Amino acid sequence: MTTFASLVVAAIAWVAVHIGVAGTAVRGAIVSRIGETAFRGLFVVLSLALLYWLGTAYGAAGPVEQLWVAPRWLVVAGMWLLLPAVLLLVCAVSQPNPTSITGKGALEREEPATGMLRVTRHPMLWAFILWAVVHMAALGTLSALLLTGAILVTALVGMPSLDAKYAARYPQRWPRFAAATSIVPFVAIAQGRNRLVLREIGWLRPWLAIVLWGVLIALHPLAFEVNPARFFHG
Repeated sequence: MTTFASLVVAAIAWVAVHIGVAGTAVRGAIVSRIGETAFRGLFVVLSLALLYWLGTAYGAAGPVEQLWVAPRWLVVAGMWLLLPAVLLLVCAVSQPNPTSITGKGALEREEPATGMLRVTRHPMLWAFILWAVVHMAALGTLSALLLTGAILVTALVGMPSLDAKYAARYPQRWPRFAAATSIVPFVAIAQGRNRLVLREIGWLRPWLAIVLWGVLIALHPLAFEVNPARFFHG
C-alpha cells in the first residue's frame, strides 16, 4: 500500500467508525454485549489509534497535489481563528457538559447550561471544526483535504448525532437543556433562550487558551516542520 493510499484508507476508517458505528444501531448492539463503560473505553482507544494512523499516514504521504495556494492574509486570519478554537477546547474539558463522559450530572442541575455551553452545547466539536477549516484553507493540498475533511465531517455529523442519542437516553431532562442551548454558536443567545455570562467562563480559561495557543504555534515547527509564526512577520 502506498503512503497516499494509507492516508485514504485511514480517513475512510476514521469516518466509518465515528459515523457508521458511534451514531448508529451498531453502537447499541455492541453496548448490549459488552456494556456502556467497556464500549466507551474501547471507542476511546480505537479513536486514538485511528487518529495516530491518520496523522502518521498524512506525514508519510506529504503534500500531495497542491489544489490551491492560500494568500498570506488567509493564513494569518486562520491562525487568529485558532485562538477561539483553543478557548472552546479549554472550556469543553474544564466545564461540566451533559454530552461528555464526566458530565452526566449536568442535566440534573437547576441551570444545566452555563459557561461556554450558553454559547454552544458542543464546544469541543466546534473546536475541531475550526481547526479543520483553518488547516484545510491554509494548506490547500489533496492530502490535507483528506486529513482535515475526515475530522470536519465527523465533527459536523457528530453534533446532531449526539443530540439524538442523548435525547433518547434522557427523554425527561434533555429537552430542557436543548431548549436553552444551540448547536450553532450564539443562536440560543440571539433568540433570547439564553444569555452570555462571561464570569462563568472566568479569566483563567481565556489566559490559559492564549498561553496554549502560543505554545502550539511555537512547537508547530518541531512537530510538523512548518513554522506558522513566519506569516506574522510578512
